[in-house]
Amino acid sequence: MTEALYHRPLNFESPLIADLLSALKALDHLVYLNNNGQPFIACCAQEYFIAQTSETQCFKRTEIERYQAVPSEFNLEIDGSKTPQKHGFSGGYVGFISYDYAAQQYIDYPDRPQPGLFIGQFSSYIKPSSEGWMFYSHDSQAEQIFNHIQGLLERDLSYPTFQLKSPCTARWKKSVYTQAFQEIQDYIVAGDCYQINLTQEFSGRAQGSLLATAQAFWSLTEAPYAGYLRIGDFELLSCSPELFIDFEADRKIVTKPIKGTMPRYSDPVLDEQSKHILKTSEKDQAENVMIVDLLRNDLSVYAETGTVKTPKLFNIESFNQVHHMVSEVEATLKENVNPFEVLMSALPGGSITGAPKIRAMQIIGELEGAPRGAYCGSMGYFNFDGTGSWNILIRSIQKYQEEVSLWAGGGITIASDCDAEYQECFDKVEAMLNLLNTWYEPE
Repeated sequence: MTEALYHRPLNFESPLIADLLSALKALDHLVYLNNNGQPFIACCAQEYFIAQTSETQCFKRTEIERYQAVPSEFNLEIDGSKTPQKHGFSGGYVGFISYDYAAQQYIDYPDRPQPGLFIGQFSSYIKPSSEGWMFYSHDSQAEQIFNHIQGLLERDLSYPTFQLKSPCTARWKKSVYTQAFQEIQDYIVAGDCYQINLTQEFSGRAQGSLLATAQAFWSLTEAPYAGYLRIGDFELLSCSPELFIDFEADRKIVTKPIKGTMPRYSDPVLDEQSKHILKTSEKDQAENVMIVDLLRNDLSVYAETGTVKTPKLFNIESFNQVHHMVSEVEATLKENVNPFEVLMSALPGGSITGAPKIRAMQIIGELEGAPRGAYCGSMGYFNFDGTGSWNILIRSIQKYQEEVSLWAGGGITIASDCDAEYQECFDKVEAMLNLLNTWYEPE
């Protein structure tokens, strides 16, 4: 990485991120993140790692948009001694880690055939500015990359298309969900676990690109941890409301687990009642505090003694479709700890496994009947200085070849009601599912 920062405005009139992504769709790989209002597109990685079907490969850039597989150990070079950046991404590592890949650190868990991990080292990126879209780069080929990107933007903009060949529907009937729910209750009574995050898949078949749907989904959800990633014939569209870990300056880390959900209503009286029910729910508070304790334990391994704190407990945050109960845990990392090691150690996030975590993952693998793929994994970035932000991939759609899917679920405890938990799945995903199915036209 060169020391000088190359930056020039791009000539592209549309302010919509989906239009810019559409203009760049010919790139070898494409990654966009908007973690808490700090959007950027990372492009033309110097190298990237990709894992698929239990094999991890490294590709290094040989020319603009040309990559060659090379032997390399999977390792991220992060230097915590560098002066931290204050405004989001400034060059570093961007990508996603699937639930499958993360779970396999601990248990025997199957793979979906699609990529399970992609992390690229990026020194070139695009951000919005008061002058429009701005290109930044520390790359030694910065000017050539800028010219390549500008050349793509000057072509006539052709939008990607997307169409469902079959509607996206639940893989489980309610009777199957009920059976899985009861088996979890049996495990809890037997003392195997305290909580299991039981999820179900909604799947269909499609042709075209998920990118064609992106702007509609981001407008629908107004997700604070939105994103898009494409590698070959795999696409991932994040509309996530959940932060996993923020890696801040001075080795501070923050996680905000979500546990507890109630639906939104257009009637303000009903909506306030729904919010109040969640706020005063002892069941949801018990469920939430279990995950807070789990995350406190996960982070304490790498934290300085006495720095793990819970500044917020049982906060209610309202999103477009649901109210969520959100808590916050913070800590200060020990010196010389690699943030990527912390991230991998804490994945999968406790809010989407249950407790105790390893036994919960084993039960999930037994009962759910299919690997989750990217769902419940994490998407995010690290700057070279070790600061960064990673989400939990809930409210997210994944497409591999012709298969498209989204998932929804919730935490099951001894106090859970089967009908209420089943309905919660639909409260979380129904608006997205209905929107997705507008791309299906029966012949």
